[in-house]
Amino acid sequence: MHMASFVSHLECSFTGERFPSGTIQTVSNSGKPLLVKYDLERISKEYSREDIANSEEAGFWRYSPLLPVELEKNRISLGEVVTPLIELEKTGKMIGANPGRAIIKDESRLPTGSFKARGLGLAVSMAKELGIEHLAIPTNGNAGSALAAYASRGGLTTTVLCPDNTPEINVREARIQGAKTHLVNGLIGECGKIIADGTESIEWFAVSTLREPYRIEGKKTMGLELAEQLKWNLPDVIFYPTGGGTGIIGMWKAFGELVELGWIDCRLPKMVAVQSTGCAPIVRAWDEGKEFAEFWDNAETISSGIRVPSALGDFLILNAIRESGGFAIAVTDEETLEIQNQIGMEDGLLLCPEGAATVAAYRNCINSGMVDADEKAVMFNTATGLKYPMPPVSSRVDKENVDFSTFQS
Repeated sequence: MHMASFVSHLECSFTGERFPSGTIQTVSNSGKPLLVKYDLERISKEYSREDIANSEEAGFWRYSPLLPVELEKNRISLGEVVTPLIELEKTGKMIGANPGRAIIKDESRLPTGSFKARGLGLAVSMAKELGIEHLAIPTNGNAGSALAAYASRGGLTTTVLCPDNTPEINVREARIQGAKTHLVNGLIGECGKIIADGTESIEWFAVSTLREPYRIEGKKTMGLELAEQLKWNLPDVIFYPTGGGTGIIGMWKAFGELVELGWIDCRLPKMVAVQSTGCAPIVRAWDEGKEFAEFWDNAETISSGIRVPSALGDFLILNAIRESGGFAIAVTDEETLEIQNQIGMEDGLLLCPEGAATVAAYRNCINSGMVDADEKAVMFNTATGLKYPMPPVSSRVDKENVDFSTFQS
């Protein structure tokens, strides 16, 4: 059983400046995200793809040689699964895709019902390994409950700050899974500022997106897992709902590591960042050919997970899109809701709005010819639709006076 970490060092994603591993770190001296670097040569000598396939560790922990947590006792698990790849048979056909080409990777099957389990499961495990006892996070969605659940499991304290317009279910699920949960009369950035300002007096550690090096390593496992599921191959194109961007950045990092290990030898997928027209800083930066994205004023979309007006890793998202030959695209909330409804009715999957947005983007790309009907496309459904508003049911039946024509429509 692997009991040592193959991490060589941490590296500033912008300047390349090196930092030692095994120490508590936040961002680099230039205020940019730190990336974990591995001794891939050593891994390739000691591990093979077969070892991964035969691993008995749960879900994403099967990739532990490519993860930074050294001691097995620090790998906090809530029974993670390998999330399934499900073809959108009817919706794909309606969109105009060839059979077997429109695929959903359904991250809603993870603990706490979202992909945040990957990033936070990893970050909490590393916090435990580094001796951190109190974690704090700003969240307007699924990150709070994922942090709370893994921290409670690992015996760490958590504080969660939510903007006061955060969906009630997300606030409550964080609290019932052990987080000290508070509502703030402001936006997520302002919640983050409170956490930053309280670091000295409260002695908590902030696990905000890309402000520590390890959430990205958890998100990376989406890419590792996808490659293994496709028999160490990859799709032609990946559509990913993009807010803070750790998913795209993490997957692109994973593919680079797999190539260097010699575990994959295929063309890498085009990475497509999907945003909402109500909050599309990455799309705007992409269209204008910029290296960084400007703050998006008055961000508003039903897809709360991608309502991120400013991303610390904007340049890394844009790099991944550029290097992969992909692009960034925005869809309207109307398009998202329409396809969410369609997929529920036709394919039996209740996607979250962010996941539905990726399918709406895919449809638009098939229609415009940006993606070919025969290209294999994987769209990420990042959370269960059960956490989001659903249309009410209004039809009523009177048991004393049943009108059976009600059931004929």
